Amino acid sequence: MMPRLIIVPMLLLFSSCNPFAPGLDESLDTGSSILGDAATIDGVFQNMKYAYTFRDTTIYGQLLNSEFSFVFRDYDRGIEVTWGRDEEMQTTRGLFQNVQRLDLVWNNIVALSTDSLNTQASVSRNFNLTVTFNPSDIIRVDGYATLALARSGAERPWQIVRWRDESNF
Repeated sequence: MMPRLIIVPMLLLFSSCNPFAPGLDESLDTGSSILGDAATIDGVFQNMKYAYTFRDTTIYGQLLNSEFSFVFRDYDRGIEVTWGRDEEMQTTRGLFQNVQRLDLVWNNIVALSTDSLNTQASVSRNFNLTVTFNPSDIIRVDGYATLALARSGAERPWQIVRWRDESNF
């Protein structure tokens, strides 16, 4: 008689609880994100780091203005090379697909200026990029980037209009 008194309440207790479908943890802060707020300059750099770390071209593409241009110095040929948004996205997609890991570290801001409306900005910052193709093929790049940023209003997200890579490869 005694075991039945114990078993029946236990059955009732466990019948309302599915251990394979636990309830949602409501205590987590649902407002937090590993993405930065692109309405801040720091958020743009945080999102670029995220895009490189997770090799996410969707996030990366959102950072680039439709008029985007990338400029770098080709030291072997002694010329400056410029390309637009489409070529940048193709190049970045190829990079993201052909590496095992990317580690981008944004260091100190060397120079920062914004216009009076806070819709145009120029940021120069040094960075370290480690590109791991495989454990025996790792490239480390240390350099500077100067980014021209723009947005349509003071509370709107910043986008990169021009990226000048001032690294010495």
